[in-house]
Amino acid sequence: MRLIRFLLAICLMALPALAQTTLRGRVTDESGAVVPGADVTITGPGSLSRATVSAADGSYAFGDLPAGSYTVHASAPGLVLRQPAKISTQGAYQTLNLLLSVAMEKQEVTVAENGGPTVSTEASNNASAVVISGSDLNALSDNPDDLAADLQALAGPAAGPNGGSIYIDGFSGGELPPKESIREIRINQNPFSPEYDRLGFGRIEIFTKPGTDKFRGSVGYNFANDKWNSRNAYAAEKAPFHLNELSGTLSGPINQHASFNLNLMREMNDNGNVINGVTLDPQTLTAAPSTGSFLSYLRRTAITPRVDYQLSTNNTLTLRYSYNRDDVRNAGVGSLNLVSRGYRNDSPSHTIDVTETAVIGASIVNETRFQYFRPTNTSQANSAGYAIQVLGAFNGGGNPVGHSTDTENSFEFQNYTSIFRGVHSWRFGVRLRDASETSVSPQNFGGTFTFSGGLAPQLDANNKPVLDAFGQQLLGDISSIESYRRTLLFEQSGFSAAQIRQLGGGATQFSINAGNPLISAGQFDLGVYVGDDWKVRPNLTLSLGLRYETQTNIHDWRDFAPRIGVAWAPGGGSGKSRPKSVIRAGFGMFYDRFGLGNTLTAERYNGIIQQQYIIANPDFFPTVPAVASLSGPVAPNTIQQISSTLRAPYLMQSAVGFERQLPLNTTIAITYANSHGLHLLRSEDINAPLPGTYVQTIPGSGVFPLGRPGQVFLMES
Repeated sequence: MRLIRFLLAICLMALPALAQTTLRGRVTDESGAVVPGADVTITGPGSLSRATVSAADGSYAFGDLPAGSYTVHASAPGLVLRQPAKISTQGAYQTLNLLLSVAMEKQEVTVAENGGPTVSTEASNNASAVVISGSDLNALSDNPDDLAADLQALAGPAAGPNGGSIYIDGFSGGELPPKESIREIRINQNPFSPEYDRLGFGRIEIFTKPGTDKFRGSVGYNFANDKWNSRNAYAAEKAPFHLNELSGTLSGPINQHASFNLNLMREMNDNGNVINGVTLDPQTLTAAPSTGSFLSYLRRTAITPRVDYQLSTNNTLTLRYSYNRDDVRNAGVGSLNLVSRGYRNDSPSHTIDVTETAVIGASIVNETRFQYFRPTNTSQANSAGYAIQVLGAFNGGGNPVGHSTDTENSFEFQNYTSIFRGVHSWRFGVRLRDASETSVSPQNFGGTFTFSGGLAPQLDANNKPVLDAFGQQLLGDISSIESYRRTLLFEQSGFSAAQIRQLGGGATQFSINAGNPLISAGQFDLGVYVGDDWKVRPNLTLSLGLRYETQTNIHDWRDFAPRIGVAWAPGGGSGKSRPKSVIRAGFGMFYDRFGLGNTLTAERYNGIIQQQYIIANPDFFPTVPAVASLSGPVAPNTIQQISSTLRAPYLMQSAVGFERQLPLNTTIAITYANSHGLHLLRSEDINAPLPGTYVQTIPGSGVFPLGRPGQVFLMES
């Protein structure tokens, strides 16, 4: 009897669901490529009207539809649905795929009743997500650096130690494209998706424009100067500023199966850097403030062509090339850095993206992507020779950067598949990345003299020591610039190094690096994932996922990252047109890869490739001695090593949020996020003595863990 009552109760609970339908589908264009971010609306009986936005794989869904006939509209920037789709709901789940065509000059826009922002239990339609497309992009900055800052501000804090992450057409590398080539930007969408290795909060996804069916083009020019700028309070004159930006776009068809999109950008920026220090007059050696403005020059070039080719009815190939170059002259000048410290920095980069999209049947989409990214950076000091640091006064001499070069070759391969079957949306895939870097860094190979002042004899107007009544020299603290002045003055007078130091002159420290400036390293990492967005009920979505990652250069093979998300609309399954409130919760583990730069640093400072020499109170200024001739008390080299037990750091992030649709086309979202980091990277002096075992006055004292005193810094987690 109890069993019969139980089965009867289940049947009664299921009756409302039997009368309702979940409509799902995929939005594609005429080439077969999926269309993310498309606006999809549905109208039906009883003035029912709903709106949603297609996900990254082009999928959309409407749940809890009463039985009846419906009309579906869809559109995207430059794309429209030629004829509204008609459908009658039958059964619990139905599929309706939508094909968008290139919009003609005359466009039809369908506005749904109460078509403002809505809340939904779909995994990718969280209310905290931001989608920017069309005319909304015009509000963002044209300058790539300012555009990146704008997007980071919109994304908000990433709830992690490394800030937000930016993806260009699905790739984790590459340069930010010109704004004119951007079709859509998504921010903070589906934060617990297993497809991504980084935290979802603070994630920025940028998608570039495809070609068009007709020739279209535009030309832009932007000019600015210092007319409305205020003067820096530390400069005698207002710093000059001149900006000229040229941009152009051209798109159109190549033939009936291919189209192209080309973007060009050229920026010329002349900016005055304010110098504010204290220097010596070369004739009188009198200390005086040194203020002024010195121009640095930025020349930025960007060329971004893209070609879309329809291989077949269900296969589309996209090729995109990007060339970016930033050429900066007189970088590093300003504040305490004098003109002699300037250097040129030239940073060209090449990016090649290849994407093949295959639509298999009515429910499977496969994307294969490949990227090659080659950034190069060259720095050349304007002045050769040693550097001078007069603490708190000025930095002069040559720039320690010397002639440095850095070249990276990065390869990334992805294969992602989406499957839509009934109430399940499966996604799985693999990402492979390989990077190699060659660096030539003769940093401080010319040496650096440092002057810091201190206790010294007081001098009279004739630069003679002042004596007290007992014939003893009066002592007092002198500044770094005064110590530097006395060094130059007494050297010109022929004083010996010992005499100069007795009178308060002489450098406090000399440092120089030597060895092989060339270093190379490589790294490979793997990431695989699987996830499912399960529509448990019309008002309840459960997202489950698992990601696994591993890499070379560290011995860590256990980086499993589970992800889970829940979206529930209280009362949303009771026959209402759409939910007004949604409660979301999620949890995920996010691993941070051990960067290739850390491996390069450990290789460079392993005690063999390069050596650092630090000599206190050197007596050879301004002559830089040969490294082989250095003698006397030289500080031991600092060796850096990577721990053999190092694990990749990771964050465990959880979030709970409440979303509510309000009147006047307003939606509010309140989210609490918590992040807990484990195995975070740190550097530790592993040869420091145990506490209480070292006595400075007792030679040989101290218990050292590894049995050899010295500065060895270990990177560990």
